[in-house]
Amino acid sequence: MNSSKPSALLGTGVFSNTTCPTEKKISVFFSVIFMTVGILSNSLAIAILMKAYQRFRQKSKASFLLFASGLVITDLLGHLINGTIAVFVYASDKDWIRFNQSNVLCSIFGICMVFFGLCPLFLGSVMAVERCIGVTKPIFHSTKMTSKHVKIMLTMVCLFAIFIALLPILQLRPYQIQASRTWCFYKTEHIEDWEDRFYLLLFSCLGLLALGISFLCNAVTGITLLRVKFKSQHRQGRSHHFEMIIQLLAIMCVSCICWSPFLVTMANIGINENHSQESCETILFALRMATWNQILDPWVYILLRKAVLKKLYKIARRFCGVHFINLHTWELSSIKNSLKVAAVSDSPSSSKKTNQQLLSSAVQ
Repeated sequence: MNSSKPSALLGTGVFSNTTCPTEKKISVFFSVIFMTVGILSNSLAIAILMKAYQRFRQKSKASFLLFASGLVITDLLGHLINGTIAVFVYASDKDWIRFNQSNVLCSIFGICMVFFGLCPLFLGSVMAVERCIGVTKPIFHSTKMTSKHVKIMLTMVCLFAIFIALLPILQLRPYQIQASRTWCFYKTEHIEDWEDRFYLLLFSCLGLLALGISFLCNAVTGITLLRVKFKSQHRQGRSHHFEMIIQLLAIMCVSCICWSPFLVTMANIGINENHSQESCETILFALRMATWNQILDPWVYILLRKAVLKKLYKIARRFCGVHFINLHTWELSSIKNSLKVAAVSDSPSSSKKTNQQLLSSAVQ
């Protein structure tokens, strides 16, 4: 049995000269802890977002909340499905021959790894695009970005991520058990042809592109908000815009920190093929960094809410003694008023009388 095990697994690309031993008890313990914390955190974030969505159901913030809910639900399912499979693999002493003779579990694991990896990155970039349109083109956003359109966009993003995850299976390129024998992904060792490189580069390029789009759109949104704020003498109606942009910036930073090592590592393997110097320990560390993204994402919505930000502002003002933002900007509860002020302040043809009427209605 010992002599037949390597040869039996050689066809599925399980073992190579590089081994990556992991401590079973420690690995199972941390897998269970991470999965539990991730499920609880995402469940709490979903409850907060759903409560906020009920308040803003007919307003422009509803589209942002729908995207955010989709992101958190995806993270929750990722923890639940991937975490369960990982715990099962560790608990079975990573004996893939016993429970994966037909390579079905590895294929399911690989599909889930790719889908739950790319889908949150895609949703983060779509959220950044949506908020950029909402700030720069408020009238277009209020008329065209309905909840129906948002749900269609969510469905398209999920379908695209599923297509990318199923692409190797459709091309008869099954997912491979990695050297650590704890997870499945594209072929990262003994790369034979351009197809193996293509999947690695496709995954990395799509992930990095999503991060780049998020960075660009968030930069445009932030600059626009600051420009309108300094241009106009009126400070009302900006609280929801700033709350959402702070959340988006936090999501982008978390995604960049957590996902960049893994995406760059996969790209390096795809470019350098078998000459890559990436060790099994490096890949495993980058993977664990990526899993932290699904744990930290929900805390963005738990901690960076308007009520929490107001308390943080008061604490910072008490210690620093500097008046950063007028707290009156946090009192308004309607995003519609914010959009009206933004539209009027950006329109050169608006009359002073119209400005006064809209601003008086916003204050009321």
